[in-house]
Amino acid sequence: MKEVKIETTLQVYDHLNDTPKEVQDLMKQAISAREKAYAPYSKFNVGAALLLENKEIITGSNQENASYPSGLCAERTAIYFAGAKYPEEKIIRMAISASSKIHTTITPIPPCGACRQAISEYENKQNHPIEIYFMGESGKVVRSNSLANLLPLGFDKSYL
Repeated sequence: MKEVKIETTLQVYDHLNDTPKEVQDLMKQAISAREKAYAPYSKFNVGAALLLENKEIITGSNQENASYPSGLCAERTAIYFAGAKYPEEKIIRMAISASSKIHTTITPIPPCGACRQAISEYENKQNHPIEIYFMGESGKVVRSNSLANLLPLGFDKSYL
């Protein structure tokens, strides 16, 4: 048997104001998208904003359904729309903000597993990392240089 150690390096900013201006602007769009979420069941609103290589910004919010598996997360809402509208454009950066109507979210909230897989697919498709910033409704902001930091043993087309 051989033990393998996998490490991830992330950068943590104490506050959104500590991030670069272009990240603050993108995160503000994610926060605005979060406020448009349809989350009557979980009461957990998420917004995502993507910066494309052509400078377009695409936003998405989570959209729930009484048939729970039929809903869609903010990250996938945005990434799939970007893929449909701008199929050849690279996604350069993603900002994600999440809040709860039940309690204050001050801990940075990363993408769920399904969203990590979807983001990974786009990183592989474009052969270029997607810089990801995520936060709660306030507080610290985490930066990952690539989705590979959040999903180090990713599943991709090479396994098919």
